[in-house]
Amino acid sequence: MADLLVDQPQEITISKTFPTKPKLKAKPKTPSKTPESKYWSSFKSHQISNLISSIPSIDFSPISPHHFAAANSASLTLFSSHTLSPASTISSSDVVTSCSFRCDGSLIAASDLSGLIRVFDVKTRTPLRRLRSHARPVRFVKYPLLDKLHLVSGGDDSVVKYWDVAGQSVVLDLYGHRDYVRCGDCSPTDGEMFVTGSYDHTVKLWDVRVDNKESVIEVNHGNPVEDVIFLPSGGMVATAGGNSVKIWDLIGGGKMVYSMESHNKTVTSICVGKVGKESGEEALQYRIFSVALDGYMKVFDYAKMKVTHSMRFPAPLMSIGFSPDCMTRVIGSSNGIIFAGRRKAKEDVGESKVGNFWALGSVEEPQRRALRPTYFRYFHRSQGEKPNEGDHLIMRQKKVKLAEHDKLLKKFRHKEALVSVLGGKNTENVVAVMEELVARRKLLKCVVNLDDEELGLLLGFLHKHSTMPRHSGLLTGLTRKVLEMRAEDIRASDALKSHIRNLKRSVEEEIRIQHSLQEIQGVISPLLRIAGRR
Repeated sequence: MADLLVDQPQEITISKTFPTKPKLKAKPKTPSKTPESKYWSSFKSHQISNLISSIPSIDFSPISPHHFAAANSASLTLFSSHTLSPASTISSSDVVTSCSFRCDGSLIAASDLSGLIRVFDVKTRTPLRRLRSHARPVRFVKYPLLDKLHLVSGGDDSVVKYWDVAGQSVVLDLYGHRDYVRCGDCSPTDGEMFVTGSYDHTVKLWDVRVDNKESVIEVNHGNPVEDVIFLPSGGMVATAGGNSVKIWDLIGGGKMVYSMESHNKTVTSICVGKVGKESGEEALQYRIFSVALDGYMKVFDYAKMKVTHSMRFPAPLMSIGFSPDCMTRVIGSSNGIIFAGRRKAKEDVGESKVGNFWALGSVEEPQRRALRPTYFRYFHRSQGEKPNEGDHLIMRQKKVKLAEHDKLLKKFRHKEALVSVLGGKNTENVVAVMEELVARRKLLKCVVNLDDEELGLLLGFLHKHSTMPRHSGLLTGLTRKVLEMRAEDIRASDALKSHIRNLKRSVEEEIRIQHSLQEIQGVISPLLRIAGRR
């Protein structure tokens, strides 16, 4: 019985063959995009370039369809957030500096350089109120989110004013800033609290219920403050000034939480937006958008304290706004161009398709015939169905396509595989074959068996690529071995001597470059050490 078991032929298993790939594969120059970066890049860009001058202020209507207003020169232009085309224009007597919609979207307030604040009806563009008390240009005006009857403003006279809009009178004059008041925002949780920022580097939190008219909390940004916003929780604010955006905890007494310094020039405007994804890790999370004079827009995740996306624009940026429905992003520049972006929603596509049939009346959906075994389509049913979440997928194995050198390696014809890949132009394949031959301990044997013409191909490849950093570890050692093993053949051939001369020149040039880099490093290293001590 034992003899029968021994005499039985054993089953031979053949391992799968895979194409050779280089082990030291170079990393791509540009990193792969993250899901959130792909989301922000999905906003289709659109330029609005028919405006006159710089756009210092942009504000979105809080009610649907969330039209937005842009201040430019002596006018206030209202745009449709769906078509991004101008809907109407409100003229002013002086350059408009700031604008703000009321919480119901029916009124809009605008300030100008003459010190005047005017309130307009959005539909009729009729001026309803004129508020004049500032002695100098007004730089910001803001409607509280929970109040329809009051306004907050600040200007170059260093005074913050709390207005009664119906009576066209000032309720409170708040003195505390020692320089121009440039920005402000109202609390999303309390209609009687707001924050202001000034060129005196300070940001002050005000409460109109305090009797002494002094600020409740004061923080120092460290640079002239260009913009300040409340975060959605109401307990934190973000300030912009210099090249940094800082986050402060008001509940903790004005403690700085984080400082983002990713811009190269002055940050001019910030706003809060929400990721409009319905699923995923980033779904419905808030982000801080910042724009600066360096032309960059940054998206900052203040939960993880990191920049998640960056976008470059061809002009210095002055203002930014993000629609409450997460569909439209608008950026104003210093040369009068608005860089708008809109994300296409599925329901928009459906509405546009239905809209094409409005003029034709009701259109009945065509009825599909029932499938029968006599139809060809019967035998191909469910071929295009997508798998459900709980389905078990059985994937069909893809056929592996082998190149010529891979086929030769499979047949253990090592020298022919090396010569075949050297005749091509793909450096990565040549290095991959050499690494495979090193693993099989056949590379040096192949070098010995090469004839003069084939050796010339190898020397030409080493001349071009032996000094490349990602391949030099393998090719430099191989070059040394080739020179030792084939010295006599090289001396006997003029063509091979020419390859060696070229190889020598490239090595000498690389050595000269490395010496120059070492000299530069010797100059920079002391400077870096001195800078590190500061």
